[in-house]
Amino acid sequence: MADPEPASPSQDGIDAISVAGEWDAGDMGCGEVIILLSVRMQRLRPGAVFRLTARDLGAPEDIPAWCRLTGRRLLRAEHPCYWIEQRGA
Repeated sequence: MADPEPASPSQDGIDAISVAGEWDAGDMGCGEVIILLSVRMQRLRPGAVFRLTARDLGAPEDIPAWCRLTGRRLLRAEHPCYWIEQRGA
């Protein structure tokens, strides 16, 4: 019997996580997205998950960098969608 296939990204539990907030930033530039995302994330309780849709071509580099700099955890990134966990208290 063959070994089971590794879990695909859609099977890693993210789909089952309750999203506390969601925003489609469309084609907005990453600089503006980061500023507005900061405001939206501040409203969330620690551990809450926010789903961002950002189509800007810089997002695959800018969103993970912003998460590292602000202490938030990027749970999953599949451009243009990003699942971000709010930092603890």
